[in-house]
Amino acid sequence: MQNRLKISALLTVSLLSGCATQSSNIFQPFQPDDLNAQVKSGQLVQKTNSFLVLNDSSSSMSRTFLNAMVYSGTKLDASKNLLNKFNKTIPAIPLTSGLRSFGFGPCVDWRKTLLNQPMQAHSSATFDSTITSLTCSSGGTPLANAISAAQADLASVTGNIALIVFSDGMDEVSPIPATEALKAAYGDRLCIYTVWVGNDNDIRGQQTLQQIANTGACGFATDVATLANPAGMSDFVSKVFFKPGVPAPQDDDQDGVINPKDKCPDTPKGAIVDKDGCWAYHGVLFDFDSDQIKAQFQPLLKNAADVMRQNPGLTVEIQGHTDSYGTDAYNQNLSERRAAAVKNDLTKRGISAARMTTKGFGESQPVESNDTDAGRAYNRRVSFVRTDK
Repeated sequence: MQNRLKISALLTVSLLSGCATQSSNIFQPFQPDDLNAQVKSGQLVQKTNSFLVLNDSSSSMSRTFLNAMVYSGTKLDASKNLLNKFNKTIPAIPLTSGLRSFGFGPCVDWRKTLLNQPMQAHSSATFDSTITSLTCSSGGTPLANAISAAQADLASVTGNIALIVFSDGMDEVSPIPATEALKAAYGDRLCIYTVWVGNDNDIRGQQTLQQIANTGACGFATDVATLANPAGMSDFVSKVFFKPGVPAPQDDDQDGVINPKDKCPDTPKGAIVDKDGCWAYHGVLFDFDSDQIKAQFQPLLKNAADVMRQNPGLTVEIQGHTDSYGTDAYNQNLSERRAAAVKNDLTKRGISAARMTTKGFGESQPVESNDTDAGRAYNRRVSFVRTDK
C-alpha cells in the first residue's frame, strides 16, 4: 500500500512538472537600431522608469516553435532570443529592471514562479546573464501566480512601470483576476505588454494575452514575428519606454543660432555672431570718411584674432559693407579701405596676413532697410567669411 502511494505521488509530481527540456543559450546575430540619437535630440522622451519581464518556462514552451522562419528551436529558445534582442535595443537611459519566470519543476526550483532577477538598476550585461539563466522549461503554466507575485516585486520601484509577458498564453487558470488586482494596485503607473510566443494550435493563448494587455489599459499585445527584426523591435522599445517629443533645435556650428535661422552654418568655434549666425560686426566701427577703427570696437577685433588662433587652419575673406549714404563709387572705396583696416589690425595682433584676403562690397549687400537709422547702422559692417571650406 505504501509503495503504491509513493508511486502515485511520484506520478503526480511528474505530471505537474513535466520533463524538463534544456534551452539553448546561443542567440542569433542581431544589429539593433540605435535609438540613442532620437533620445538625445528630444524626439523620444522617456515615460517608463521600470520594467519587469514575466517569462514562460512551462513545459509547453519546450515544443518546437513553428510560427517564424527565423527561429529553429523551442518556444523558450524563441522567447530568449527575443529577450536578447529587446535588451540590446534599449538605449542608454536610467531604468530599473527585473525578470520572473513561471512553470513548475526543476526549472523554477520546484515552485510555480521564480524571481530570476529582483528589481535593480538596469544593466544590459546583467540582464543578458539573467536571460541565460532560463535554462529549461517544465510543468504547467501558472501565469496567474507570476502576476500575483509581481505585485510584491514592484513594491519598491518609483515612477511608471511596464510589465512585459513573454508566453504562449496556454494557462490552466485564468490570469485575468490576478491582472486586474495588479492593475488596481498600481493604477495609471502600470502598463502591460504581452508577447505571444505560440504556434497555430496555441491561438487560445494569444487571445488570453490580448485580454491581459487590455486589462492594463495602456499597453498592447504583439507577437514574435512582429518583433523579430530590428525595425519591429525598435518600434516596440520606443512605445514601451518613450513618448514622442519635440526635437531640440539643432545648432551644428554651436554659435547660438539654430540651424533653420543660421545663414552662415560653418561659423568657426568661438566667433561672436550676429542674429543671422554670421561672423559679422555691425555698427559704426569708423568715424565718417575714416578708416581708423574706433576704440570701443577693439574687443570685437580681439575676438576675431582669438578665433583665428583657436582655429589654426582657418582662412578668411574680410568683407567691408556700407549703408546707402554717398555715391556707389564712394561707398565701394570706403568698404575696401575699412576691410583693409581690419586686416591690418589683425596682422598687428599676430595673425598671418597670408590667412586673410579683403573685399569691399560698398552698399550692394544690405541686410536691413536703409530707410531707417537703425537699418543703416546694421548695414555698416565688417564680415568674416571662411575660405578654408
